[in-house]
Amino acid sequence: MAIGEWKTFLIPYKQAVEELKVKFRSVRTEYRTKNEYSPIEFVTGRVKELSSILEKANKFNIPLDRVGYEIEDIAGIRIMCQFVDDVEKVVELIRNRKDMQIIYEKDYVTNVKKSGYRSYHVIVKYPVNMADGQIDILAEFQIRTLSMNFWATVEHSLNYKYKHAIPDDIKYKLKSAADAAFNLDELMMAIKDEIKDAQQLFEVKSNLVSSIMNNILLLSSLGKNSEAMRYQSQLSRLIQEGEVYDLNNLLRATEKTLDMYR
Repeated sequence: MAIGEWKTFLIPYKQAVEELKVKFRSVRTEYRTKNEYSPIEFVTGRVKELSSILEKANKFNIPLDRVGYEIEDIAGIRIMCQFVDDVEKVVELIRNRKDMQIIYEKDYVTNVKKSGYRSYHVIVKYPVNMADGQIDILAEFQIRTLSMNFWATVEHSLNYKYKHAIPDDIKYKLKSAADAAFNLDELMMAIKDEIKDAQQLFEVKSNLVSSIMNNILLLSSLGKNSEAMRYQSQLSRLIQEGEVYDLNNLLRATEKTLDMYR
């Protein structure tokens, strides 16, 4: 294929990556909006570079007219989680979706690669609506913890540098680092409830502060500057030392004052 043909070929993959990033970021937002813990920490995505596609096709003797059927990670979505048990929850979210079909799964969290690589891969068939109609493309989800992702990013860079022939001494250090990263994940699991409580408390306080600030701005817009300044002073103090109870009381006070002037 000519360069122009490759660009056309990759259009649905680029669209799929953008759609899937939006969809799974929306899942995270939904959890946060309901003040619930989200198993999704953040989402990234990419379309494989043409040079990487051709390199993989050459390595596995894939005819160019079969690339779309046999290379499964041209469209790639990476979902990062805080904790190991979140990985399975995200996989379950994917399994339950009606807008894609799972082709197969590869569990490298349980079945760790010899290199130390850990991640959960899900290959899906995803329909993309193009100007000329619907096209089904293959996409790969990689679901992993933040520490797994850090390690995998380092390994990828070293594989690129050494052309997949990493020296044995570096391989040994990489494997040790992978084990250390997983030990960190297990230690974090041991205090997961404490971490979740702290994060939820932060979310609740953040939402209360935003609501109070909105009310203070409304008071200013109504010309009630003295009340706005008084509440601003109280809020500044509570941000430093206040509890949820105190912020709730201040929110109710600003609401009552607004009701008086509306």
